[in-house]
Formats: sequence, C-alpha cells, structure tokens
Amino acid sequence: MTDASVVWFRRDLRVRDQPTFLAAADAAPRALALFVLDPALLGPSGAPRRTFLFRALRSLDESLGGRLLVVEGDPVDVVPRAAAAVGAATVHVAADFGPYGTRRDETVEQALADDGRVLVRTGSPYAVAPGRVRKADGEPFRVFTPFRRVWADHGWRPPADTDASTVTWMDPADKDGGPRAVRIPDDDPMDAELPEASEDAALARWREFLDDVDDYAAARDRPDKPGTSRMSVYLKYGLVHPRTQLADLARRRSDSVETYRTEIAWREFYADVLFQRPDSARGNYDRSFDALPLASGAAARVAFDRWAEGRTGFPIVDAGMRQLCEQAWVHNRVRMIVASFLVKDLHLPWWLGARHFMRYLVDGDLASNQHGWQWTAGSGTDASPYFRVFNPITQGEKFDPEGDYVRTFVPELRGVPGKAVHQPWALPGGVPEGYPEPMVDHKAERLEALARYDRVKEARR
Repeated sequence: MTDASVVWFRRDLRVRDQPTFLAAADAAPRALALFVLDPALLGPSGAPRRTFLFRALRSLDESLGGRLLVVEGDPVDVVPRAAAAVGAATVHVAADFGPYGTRRDETVEQALADDGRVLVRTGSPYAVAPGRVRKADGEPFRVFTPFRRVWADHGWRPPADTDASTVTWMDPADKDGGPRAVRIPDDDPMDAELPEASEDAALARWREFLDDVDDYAAARDRPDKPGTSRMSVYLKYGLVHPRTQLADLARRRSDSVETYRTEIAWREFYADVLFQRPDSARGNYDRSFDALPLASGAAARVAFDRWAEGRTGFPIVDAGMRQLCEQAWVHNRVRMIVASFLVKDLHLPWWLGARHFMRYLVDGDLASNQHGWQWTAGSGTDASPYFRVFNPITQGEKFDPEGDYVRTFVPELRGVPGKAVHQPWALPGGVPEGYPEPMVDHKAERLEALARYDRVKEARR
C-alpha cells in the first residue's frame, strides 16, 4: 500500500454509493479528491449544463469538507501531474464509455503507466456497464426488448455503502509540480431556472417520486401534469446512481415500477449502442438514411430558427421549445413531438435538433439524446418506423387534453379555453394576436416525408 491515491471525479459527483471510494481506501490510507475542468467538454456544453456542473461541484466540495482539488486543462497532462505531486500509485475512476471519455481515459492511462502509475476503473455510471449485455452469439443487441430481458437477467450490484468518511481526504493545497488549483467558475449568465444541484436534492427528489411511483405509468405521457421523475439531470452528473434507484424499486411491485425500470433500461441500452457504434453520435446508425433528401439553404435555416424559437404556429411544438428555453428541460413526450416536427415536417437533419438540445438541455446526455433523436427520425437502432409521423395537433389534444401545458408556455394563447388551444387557426376570430399562423401544412409535409423515405428504401435494395 502506498501513502496516497487519487479519486478523479467525472460523472459521479456524490459521496454515497461510490465504489471508487472503496477501491481508493483499499489502495492507500489517504486520497486526493480531483476534478478536472476539461475545455474539450466544457466548450460544447451550453450554459445550463455548465452552470449545473459548477453548482454540483460546489456541493461536492462542501460534502468533502472543502477538500476537492479543482484544476483546469487537458486531463492527459494534469491528472498525471496531480498523481505525481502527492506520490499516488493509483488513480481511481468510474469507467467512462462515451466516445470522448473512452479515448481520454486510454490516453491518460498510458501517460500514468509511463510514470509507473495505474488508472483503476471501478464501476460506471450504469447499473450494467456497456458491452456486458450480449446476445448468445456474443454480438451486441440492436433491438431494445431482447436487450432489456438479458439486462434484467444479468442483474447489478447493490449500492456501495460509502459516504465522505470512507476515505481520508488530503488537503488540496498546491503541491510542488502539481497542477494549479482554480476556483470553481461562477454560473454562466442564463434565464432558465435549474433544479438544485446537489446529492441531497437528488435523493430528496427521488424519495418524493417514490411516494407517487404507482401513478407513473398513467401520468408519464402528460406534459400538463408532474408525472415524471425529473431524475435525468441527477443521473447525468451522477448525483444519484441507477443502482440506488433499482434497489429501491426492487422493494416495490406495480406496473408503474416495471415501467420506470424499463426507462432505466432504455438509458442503459442507448449507452450500449453508443459504445458499440461511437460514430452514431454524429451520423445515422442506419447508413441507408444517408440517402434521405434533406432541406438545406436559406429557407431551411429560417425554418430551423422558427422551430428553435417556438414560432412554428403549432402550439404543442412551440410550448415544448419555449419550455426548453425557460427550464432547460422538456417533457419526454414533447421531445418526441418537437423532434418529429423538425425531421418530418421541416425535413431537416436530426443532428441539428440534437445539437440544439445538447446546448440548451440541463440533462443533455449524449447517448440518450442522440439516439432518442434517431429513434424519432427512423435512422437509429430499434427506431420508430419512418412512416410514423407525429401529428402535432392530435398529439397535443391527446396528451394535453385541456391545453394547460400549452397555455403555461405560450402566453399568446392563454385566453383560449380547453383543447381549442391546439388549433387556434380554427377560432372564430382566427389566430390570436401575436401568435403565428402554422408555418407548414402538416398533411402535405407528411406525404412529402414519406416520398423522401422512398429514397431510403431504394438504398436498401
């Protein structure tokens, strides 16, 4: 056993259920708590994600008694220097399976090895690490339902029994030769209201949701009701681990519990898909969709801007895009509706919408976001059939039957009662002042989308 180790926090900003703490404590009597502000990750992140991260880091630092060392730079440079400065033989992390994280960790691992040190991976942000759930022939799954069955059969470890006292934390003061400590940055200027960014807030929200979990299956598709868990942002930053959720769900029995467990499985499935096909973060998983004709040019840019601003003239779409700006979050049903509108009514590439979401969502997760968009676009694994084109009028009337969701986020329509809000152009006086007319004819654009899909079918022959 050496005198010190390093715990390098990334997407696991908590002290409970932390297997890395146990590994670090076994390796050395003391550990340095480290977080790296990596420009390669911070740069593409939008203000909501950066701000939530900074707030979560402040909370983690408080949980560790002010002993979190925050540094800035390329991890391949600063992590080995931090380890060398405290004489650590091991650097402990939760494994990262994303495209960038995988490359980064391999490079850091080699840099540490060149200096006689070891990168130790313990656990991951998932109940079952990507790559472990396979078909009988060893191939990865392309379809969710069989993946879910094998995932559930595989099972997962119980939560690790840890807290801040599991490890004796070192003073983070600058060491000779080590990277310079920096203060956690101030919040980015932004208008969106974000949830509290702390482990305690995550667990409190989870307990609150569990009290009403039996209503989840019936309420989760209703954006006008608080029927979802709102746990996505806490999972994104590891303020809670899915192991903790699954352990709590295992003590309950209901259809809603099973439905929520399935949603956790979807998150793990998409992480597995991205691990197997890192190219699918930026391009079509189904390469035959490369043949799909897409809108481009000045008119397409104008159309995208109207969609992004919530000025399409379709109330449920506009409400969703405005919710994104106001809350840095969108209800999952509405995410599908606005995505379908972009790719099938406006014929724009899914990756433009996915990039916009990653910029403005506080819970933007690369695997879930990109493959959620591909599901709607029809180009992903286990995708929604391309000919399934969401009708923004009927979707609004079905899932926001009284129009309360639309009126919350579209003030121009707050004087329109009931479900009439979903077709303001049909009002006796026409569209209320200040609200736009529909920018497209949905029926015509649905037919156009199907005609364009014929090119994909030809490419498959």
